Amino acid sequence: MKKYTIGEIAEKYQISTDTLRYYDKENVIPFVKKDEANRRYFVETDFQYLDTIVCLKRVGIEVKEIARFMAMCLAGDRTLESRYEFIQEQESLLVEKMALLSESLDYLRWKKWYYSEATQAKTETIFFKEGTTQVDPKHYEDYLLKQENKKLTQ
Repeated sequence: MKKYTIGEIAEKYQISTDTLRYYDKENVIPFVKKDEANRRYFVETDFQYLDTIVCLKRVGIEVKEIARFMAMCLAGDRTLESRYEFIQEQESLLVEKMALLSESLDYLRWKKWYYSEATQAKTETIFFKEGTTQVDPKHYEDYLLKQENKKLTQ
C-alpha cells in the first residue's frame, strides 16, 4: 500500500503541513500513522476521512467539533445515529448560511448596479428622495423587479 507524506497530502488537499500537524495534535486525524522516524504518513484509505474533514472545515465547523465527529466515525456502527444527526444538523445550518449569503450577494449586486448607474450619471442624487440625501426605496424595488424579469426571460 502506497504511503503519502504530509507534504503530498497538504498539496492534494490545498492545506498547509502546519494545519495537518495541528489537526493531528487536536485529534482531528487520529487515523494518521507514523513511521519509524516518527514522520506522519497517510494511506489511500485515509482519503475519505480527509475529504470529510476538508468539507466540514470549509463550511465553518470548528476543529473540536470535527475531531468529535471523526472520533464517532472511528468508533464504528454504534455511532451511526449520532453521526447522521450531526450531518443533518450541519446541513440545516449550511442551508441557513447559504440563504443569508445569497441575500447578501443580492444586496451587493444592487449596490454594484447603484454605483454603476450613479457613476455614469456622475451623481447619486438621481436615486435620492426629492429634497433629501436618502435613497428612495422605489429604486431598489425597481431594481428587484428588473432582476426578476431577467430571471423569467432567461
